Amino acid sequence: MPRFSANLSMMFGEHDFLDRFAAARKTGFKAVEFLFPYEHEPEEVGQAVRESDVSVSVFNLFPGNWIDGDRGMAALPGKEDAFKETVERAVPYAKAVGATQLHVMAGIIDPVARTEQVYIDNIRYAADRMAVEGLKLLIEPINNRSMPGYFLSDTEQAIDLLNRIDHQSVKLQFDVFHHQITHGDAIRSLSTYKDRIGHIQIAGVPDRHEPDTGELNYREVFRHIDQIGYQGWIGCEYLPKNGTYEGLDWFRQATLT
Repeated sequence: MPRFSANLSMMFGEHDFLDRFAAARKTGFKAVEFLFPYEHEPEEVGQAVRESDVSVSVFNLFPGNWIDGDRGMAALPGKEDAFKETVERAVPYAKAVGATQLHVMAGIIDPVARTEQVYIDNIRYAADRMAVEGLKLLIEPINNRSMPGYFLSDTEQAIDLLNRIDHQSVKLQFDVFHHQITHGDAIRSLSTYKDRIGHIQIAGVPDRHEPDTGELNYREVFRHIDQIGYQGWIGCEYLPKNGTYEGLDWFRQATLT
């Protein structure tokens, strides 16, 4: 049976961030994930994790100024030193919350200025640094409809880059929502890339609400995830349509089967 991780940056917005850990646990989630914890001190977040008795499946490196449009910097020429600072900034948070893997955002980039080597070098650097701490890295394609101009925008591109990065500590974060929008055929692709996947995320397509809404039959997706032998958490990275609690019927049904 799939194991689900609540994304606290999108779910349980009825509560302040540090209170969402307990809210998720009371609802039945045994793991959580979130985008960016950096508005709080590492120990504050760690205490919320411990008191709620949840695991942390993943969180992101600091992306830059999100309000001003930054979406990471791993692929940005001239930002190498700033990127290294985000790597160091994430380490104490990972230790405080007991996370074992982190997602690295690539950034928005002008196609004319596109340079894959900057990205490859930065990911190798981060992977080497995180390996010292016992941590692994994830890279995730984000569809260009949701995030125009994002450097890493499709799964085939990600696999090519993983092959060129060639580091055992770097895996694919397979977001079914993003993949379905860009490529379709999510179930077959889960089989194709199963050996490269370090984490899976879900949301309804095309509106990114609960997974039981939209065009995908998530019961079949969950069944297939079991069939391919995936043992990790499945991150629920969706925007509740009418409130978190009102939209959890899919979760109760999925965890009873």
